Amino acid sequence: MNAEIISIGDELLIGQRLNTNAPFIASEMAAAGIGVGRIIVCSDQETSIEDQLAESLERSDIVLVTGGLGPTRDDRTKQAVGSLLSRNLVFDEGVYAQTVERYRNYRREPAPYLRENAMILEGARVIRNETGLAPGMIIRCDEAYPDRWLVLMPGVPREMEEMIRNGVIPFFSEISGGVIVHAHIRTTGTGETVLSELIRPIEDVLPEGTSLAYLPHTAGVALRVSTSGSDRETVEEQNRAIADAIREKVGEFIYANEDITLEESVGKMLADRGLTIACAESCTGGLVASRLTDVSGSSRYFLQGFVVYSNASKEKALGVRSSTLVAHGAVSEEVAGEMAEGCLAATGADITVSSTGIAGPLGGLETKPVGTVCLGVAFRGENGMVECRTETVHVRGDRLRNKIRFSEAALRMVWKTLRDLPV
Repeated sequence: MNAEIISIGDELLIGQRLNTNAPFIASEMAAAGIGVGRIIVCSDQETSIEDQLAESLERSDIVLVTGGLGPTRDDRTKQAVGSLLSRNLVFDEGVYAQTVERYRNYRREPAPYLRENAMILEGARVIRNETGLAPGMIIRCDEAYPDRWLVLMPGVPREMEEMIRNGVIPFFSEISGGVIVHAHIRTTGTGETVLSELIRPIEDVLPEGTSLAYLPHTAGVALRVSTSGSDRETVEEQNRAIADAIREKVGEFIYANEDITLEESVGKMLADRGLTIACAESCTGGLVASRLTDVSGSSRYFLQGFVVYSNASKEKALGVRSSTLVAHGAVSEEVAGEMAEGCLAATGADITVSSTGIAGPLGGLETKPVGTVCLGVAFRGENGMVECRTETVHVRGDRLRNKIRFSEAALRMVWKTLRDLPV
């Protein structure tokens, strides 16, 4: 089967919003063995949508559409599909009941537009929206386009992503009669170039039906091994063999063998060992603490965070010595170490992480350019004595990107420390 993606929205055409939906859909469909031949951006005009749908359905088995399903006047996707396929919109009691219940859970009175939201094209298979209001639809278009399928989804990324994973991929995998198995390998501390060099001999002999995708993420690169075929046992065996061979080559960079973030992996390591963590941050402004507490259940291991931006606050809150600040400067491994140790003493945590750096665009020096961050991790060793590790990392980017990369480096340092500690 082959597919096209149509992203609807004038905001995409004028550059007001970045189209992140299409790359996600293309990657997920490719992993399911369905190639995407075109990605198209279309305006909100109903006639434009209808014309584009007709053109795409002429040449593609599946046309995946995002956007234009809401209740406002510029949401015209359902109307365009109805006109193209000569289908009416019908009220779906189940969709309406779901959205009304969600409103009541938030102690809000159901809005009048919820009935419009529950209007579904005749014959459509509803894809439940578990995080939003507008339902998705899978439509077989045999009356006008034999053996063609339309998939309608909201443009909100988190709503669309859930529908793709839990509704669209399982549906088309089932009707195709095939079996698809994925192995996820999450890495940190290196880039695609290094990984590809290490893995090249394996890629050169991938069996038919198996593909390898490099997927950059905030902490590094995710590797996804996808294998498709007709016999589940054979597919699983081939997928496992390739994934194991890759793990053997790049094992030092792997932080997880499942599709999770670095902060989730760190949190799992802390929770499994019954350890607690606290943060002492300067240049990251609380971002490390924020990422750690983005994980559900983080209250089991996260104790406290300090944001100590000024030298005075570093001294007062964490006991950093003024002599250290004068001798080495705020951006130094010496200060990062004292911050981590001071945080350990102040909080009683089992492990602490600190960050002090220059996010830019101002403040850089020849010896400490913009993008420099000094990190510290302190913990109590087996003998109860405080141990501290420090390192300096250099990144390149604007201020916000540098802060994100600083936080990645800090989390990576915690992960490496936990990995090295005896269980």
